[in-house]
Amino acid sequence: MDMGKIVVVDDEKIVTSAFKTLLKVEGFNNAHFFNSPKEALEFLKNNQPDLVISDFLMPEMNGLEFLMEVKKMYPEVSKILLTGYADKENAIKAINEVGLYRYIEKPWDNDDLIINIKNGIERSYLLSELRQKINELENAKKELEKYSHNLEQLVEERTADLKQSNAKLEGIVNYCADGIVILNEDGIIEQVNPACETMIGHVDSKLINASIDDFLFGKKTFISKELHRLDGSELLLRDFCIKNPFSNYETPVEVSFARINPDDVYKRFVGVIRDVTEQKKADKLRDDFIATLTHDLRTPLLAAIQTLKFFLDGALGEMPEQQKLLISTMYKSNEDLLGLVNALLEVYKYDADKLVLTKTNFNIYDLVKQVYDELLPLAQSKNIDFSIETDLKETEIYADRGELRRVICNLCGNAINYTQESGKVTIMLKIEGRDLIFSVSDNGSGIPQEDIPNMFQRFSQGTSKKRSTGTGLGLYLSRQIIESHGGKIWLESVLNKGSEFSFLLTDVVKQKEECAI
Repeated sequence: MDMGKIVVVDDEKIVTSAFKTLLKVEGFNNAHFFNSPKEALEFLKNNQPDLVISDFLMPEMNGLEFLMEVKKMYPEVSKILLTGYADKENAIKAINEVGLYRYIEKPWDNDDLIINIKNGIERSYLLSELRQKINELENAKKELEKYSHNLEQLVEERTADLKQSNAKLEGIVNYCADGIVILNEDGIIEQVNPACETMIGHVDSKLINASIDDFLFGKKTFISKELHRLDGSELLLRDFCIKNPFSNYETPVEVSFARINPDDVYKRFVGVIRDVTEQKKADKLRDDFIATLTHDLRTPLLAAIQTLKFFLDGALGEMPEQQKLLISTMYKSNEDLLGLVNALLEVYKYDADKLVLTKTNFNIYDLVKQVYDELLPLAQSKNIDFSIETDLKETEIYADRGELRRVICNLCGNAINYTQESGKVTIMLKIEGRDLIFSVSDNGSGIPQEDIPNMFQRFSQGTSKKRSTGTGLGLYLSRQIIESHGGKIWLESVLNKGSEFSFLLTDVVKQKEECAI
């Protein structure tokens, strides 16, 4: 039995070998395996698949680039992306850019993988049939114009085909496990499917003409506001929940929206609501494990660092220079590892909303000057012109001083590290009303525009031009700290001219009369 043509692409032969064994056991006899995405594209030029499975990280081209080429050749074919946990943001990006059917994290569950493969093939068949029906309808229109004397008969025939297609589409919508909702541009519900009724806990008569914001809640935004900003592109909203009006139980969901009629002045949107309860549980279990592990690593690391320090301080006797050099290397490596462990713990606290900000009134210039004095020797060692430009020497703000110091240290330290010898780094402070704006600019090599959106993501390793040797957590943690203050952090950069990192804290500047009190 032909169960569909499958193409699997992964640069690791052990992965394609595992797929080959699994698919053969499950009865998929028409599967093709490639370790090179370019070879796979050559095969696909003359062979239309029913499903394409691709790894994300590959040397010749990454999974997003490969699947984008597949989309150009076969738009209706279902596509599955294999990702690691750290590439989750890229997988979500792929949903919008390449019309990804699913992304599956490594290592995968075989049963879940087979279910997704079968569903993906069935989806390809359905989309292909739907496309065929649409083409038939277009051909029917031409025939109607050509054979007007048989208009009535042809209309009846094509109407029957259309009813059949609509019935099939209606079946897909009604039996879809995800909630489907149609909204106008103000977020007013016009239509829902049974799964959506079940999720919200109301029948459609209670939902029609109600606002979607009455049932779906996000931490920082309303769906109706996001719809006004949506034009032709798709929109994915995470960290939303549905609150059942009877039980008050909150179900975590992800919601994706697309405009139904891009060419019509009257905007209408279709939204797909997916229950991510199990995904959230798995994510929390994984994060808790990482937090526990990193926490338990701190004690032996601190003990090792202290022991090595005894040797270096000569508390246990003088050592030969060669031994001292080896001990110093071990000491620095343990300190770096402890820094990574502490950074992972801080990220976990912010992601899990377990960190409570300790806000106080303090002089922002004094804090910036303290960071400046600490980093000045590093700047001088590279002959960098390092300066502060501000008139706010007496300005007090209300924020978490320790966390804000972490952000300023990270931004200024990065500016110095990535600026060449005899360069220039400038810190600027200014206020607008009760808002504080901090900026640090440099005249370094700059950052390519395509890399800027990824700079504040977790585990970002620099730009595509140059990888950082750090943990990739500094800018991500800085973003978390600023956003937890209700602020905004951003980057402006021009390649070969320099970069400027800035953050805005709103309503934090203390007026003089408040400071006096």
